[in-house]
Amino acid sequence: MVPDSERAVFLREFVRSPLRTASVVPSSPDLAEQMIAAVPEEGDPVVVELGPGTGTFTEAIQRRLAGRGRHLAIELNPAMAAHVSRRCPAVEVVTGSAADLAGILIARGIRRPDAVVSGLPWSAFNDRLVCSIAETLAPAGVYTQFTYAWSRWAPPARRQLAELREVFSEVVITRTVWRNLPPAFVYVSRRPRLQIE
Repeated sequence: MVPDSERAVFLREFVRSPLRTASVVPSSPDLAEQMIAAVPEEGDPVVVELGPGTGTFTEAIQRRLAGRGRHLAIELNPAMAAHVSRRCPAVEVVTGSAADLAGILIARGIRRPDAVVSGLPWSAFNDRLVCSIAETLAPAGVYTQFTYAWSRWAPPARRQLAELREVFSEVVITRTVWRNLPPAFVYVSRRPRLQIE
């Protein structure tokens, strides 16, 4: 169940900037579980979250980490960044753009995240973002991105999937998460072909 205050934040920010927020409701806990399933259950992984919104995925990542590792969340919207900071105080929240991913990681001494979890809408992606994620990810790292089921066959979604397959050696598409509004599925991408030293 999504708290009313969280819905209110999401709706307000959607009305202010529909292209940046791209949804009127937060993602469901069921979708969050699919998104974070690849986050390592052992060790001290570094997890970078892009576009945490009001923190649905953030909370799920924190439960999975259970005090291990490091969790950095990058949120462009200052109101949502402040909200997720209050909701999950153990998370390092950066108000900034995912387009600046490499610089943000360098500034915080993060060399290679083990997982990148993206709650960004496809409209937020520039021509280089998927490549930037692949370049910064650890060789055995994983990148997860969700998309809505109804858009799967639309040209922009097909281009995005083609780009993922070009940049990663393995791209798995999860089952549809019907208990999400609207229904969605997750691209789980592993073994980046692009790596920078």
